Amino acid sequence: MKQNQLDPIDLRILNELTEDARIPYSSLAKKLKISNTLVHQRIKKLTGSGIIDKAKYLISPWKLGFQTSAYTQIMLTDSKMLKKVEVKLSTIKEIVECVNISGRYALMVKIFARNNRHLRDVIYESIHTIDEVEGTNTTISFETAFSRNVPLDLEEGEE
Repeated sequence: MKQNQLDPIDLRILNELTEDARIPYSSLAKKLKISNTLVHQRIKKLTGSGIIDKAKYLISPWKLGFQTSAYTQIMLTDSKMLKKVEVKLSTIKEIVECVNISGRYALMVKIFARNNRHLRDVIYESIHTIDEVEGTNTTISFETAFSRNVPLDLEEGEE
């Protein structure tokens, strides 16, 4: 489903769900002044098309004692090993995100650790022990200023 296939009702539903994914469909219908059936149909359509991936709770790493967060870029010995390394990285529980990037580094991961020593251990004892990893570059993040979903109100081609 392309952006231009979303009508105003779809956009309103998506905006509400990004604010509170737990809102009951009946409350959402009342708030948007549409029927419960229409809400159910639209959410089913948005889920089926992959626009809505899944609803989940956001857990605060800070509140759980993970005081250090970092982004680590990873160089590989051979770019053909990318998928193999991604699988190995997925087993490291402190890595919460892994993206394929361009340039000298093939991957970038986001890591949450209890402190700097724990971060060092994750990098040197977990990431660097993967045979296909040639090297890393890590940047510590002090805080996340904001995080949001993609904008829902842009017209196609708008920049």
